[in-house]
Amino acid sequence: MSSFPRAPRIIKAGLVLVDPDNARVLRVIALQYNPEKLTRSLQVQGAGEGADRSEALRLKGPAVETFRLEADIDAADQLEFPDQHATVVAAGIAPQLAVLEALVNPSAEALLSRKALANAGTLEVAPMESALPIFVWGAGRIVPVRVTEFSVTEEAFDTALNPINAKVNLSLRSLSIDDLGFDHKGGGLFMAYLQSREKLAGKAASFGFDALGIGGLP
Repeated sequence: MSSFPRAPRIIKAGLVLVDPDNARVLRVIALQYNPEKLTRSLQVQGAGEGADRSEALRLKGPAVETFRLEADIDAADQLEFPDQHATVVAAGIAPQLAVLEALVNPSAEALLSRKALANAGTLEVAPMESALPIFVWGAGRIVPVRVTEFSVTEEAFDTALNPINAKVNLSLRSLSIDDLGFDHKGGGLFMAYLQSREKLAGKAASFGFDALGIGGLP
């Protein structure tokens, strides 16, 4: 328990995995430490270079937003109290890394099921569908995403060569109603996110032409 009872509660960033069929929450993944930096980029969905001049300002859909972050995972705190953290003592931070790796890998069960369908003569075997990741960075940023890149740098090990310190890099691509549709749980979350950004924009200060050093447009 904190020695400062009035200290603000620190919330954690993370991912929520949702069943794409029924929106049931499958797992909540909280990052051990919040990353110090979050890089965002937005790719405009315009009409394209070859579009007619009348299409120059038209947008085909929401911008594709990409998030990049680096998270630290460390077993030092748990190893200080080994009696309370038997799993960490036995395997280090390997279980936490395995959970994140599962974001980019189909399950062995899904692979075997696909193989069985192919062996049974099924003409068309659909690609395997994974759980829908929801990126959560506080209550104001809840976005359906696809993990596009995942890398790990394991920096320290115990005597059994289990990793006990690592840096994880995640790249996430937002999924909008163009990807999921309006009726999908993820599509609804994206619309709520977009509306929250519009409300934030409405709170920004507005300025007159004098702030730009001009009296108006020529």
